[in-house]
Amino acid sequence: MKNIKITRKITQGMYVLTTKEGGCIVDAVSQVSAGDEPLISVAVMKSNYTNELLKKNNKFSLSILSKDVNPEIIKTFGFNTGRKINKFENTKTTKIEEIDVINDSIGYMVCEIVDFIENDTHTLFIGKVIEADVFEEKEPMSYGYYQEHKEELLKVTTQKGKTAWVCSVCGYIYYAEELPEDFRCPICKVGKEYFKKQ
Repeated sequence: MKNIKITRKITQGMYVLTTKEGGCIVDAVSQVSAGDEPLISVAVMKSNYTNELLKKNNKFSLSILSKDVNPEIIKTFGFNTGRKINKFENTKTTKIEEIDVINDSIGYMVCEIVDFIENDTHTLFIGKVIEADVFEEKEPMSYGYYQEHKEELLKVTTQKGKTAWVCSVCGYIYYAEELPEDFRCPICKVGKEYFKKQ
């Protein structure tokens, strides 16, 4: 039996990755070299609009989220697509190296893309750190902490009197009496078995 939930035990943080015109929540971030200009890798889903934007731009920023980050930042950058909304409209940011950095973060790294590697589901972007700073000394939010506290962080409000199906992975809400047999979440692509009726 393969229980892929074990991957939640891998120590990784929660970040807002931004580039020109967009951004998303990521967790698969790693330092791959040291020195004055360390290399940082980040995996971004191919189906994500931010992946498309990264291939048009040569820089990205990673804003490190703390345990007490405003949950609206996670909702905005994690459960919406930049094809439909301006994710920066209600989020305070600072422009650094022409990239929006999230103010409500522990700090940031701005990276210049030096390479990328494609696999079946994600693109691994590798960037050289060209600018970075620490805003506050706070405890970073780990992916494990996010998974354990997801329900309170992502409290969902549904429309009264309507049957709602809520994705237990990303919080997407689908209104209908029943889910179609072949239904998949349009945000995170999981099947109907991950949806809970409310």
